[in-house]
Amino acid sequence: MDVKTISLSAMFASVYSALVVFLAPISLGAIQLRIADCLLPLSALFGWPMIIGATLGCSVGNAVGGIVAFGSLNFTDIAIGSLANFLATLVIFKLRKKKILGCIFASIIIGVIVGGYLWIFIPAPDFFSLALQPWILMIISLTLSSLIAIAVLGYMLLLALCQPRLIEPIKSYGLKVYL
Repeated sequence: MDVKTISLSAMFASVYSALVVFLAPISLGAIQLRIADCLLPLSALFGWPMIIGATLGCSVGNAVGGIVAFGSLNFTDIAIGSLANFLATLVIFKLRKKKILGCIFASIIIGVIVGGYLWIFIPAPDFFSLALQPWILMIISLTLSSLIAIAVLGYMLLLALCQPRLIEPIKSYGLKVYL
């Protein structure tokens, strides 16, 4: 890896983790809107620097955010949440020619993986008193919130940054762009 790639990864990790921590009340919990996840679709544009940045940023964000919001570290959330981000950004990168499809699949990946374990640590939300298993409620909650953050907000951010007038300056700095 060259210095530009490492620097870009570090920048994405910093922004992601800062958004998780500063927006902890809405970024962590059974019902959440993780605004930091709107950065995940940028893996279609920037590739591995964003994939690495989102993975590391999730680790730091979940660690510090867990202390801020809950007063403790949750190593399961740090490890598996980061794995979910890695897989989600990798899928977006691989499906970069079909951006919205990649964003939808990434939302499902995050919802299923994170919702699949988070219910063990946090009570599941009560959706209209539905008689469903807690893990199902958590998966539904996180998938819906991920669809908003990734497939709506993140997709709009990606489309905005894919404008030729913005791509050219990025390329002029010697950064690799995949779209």
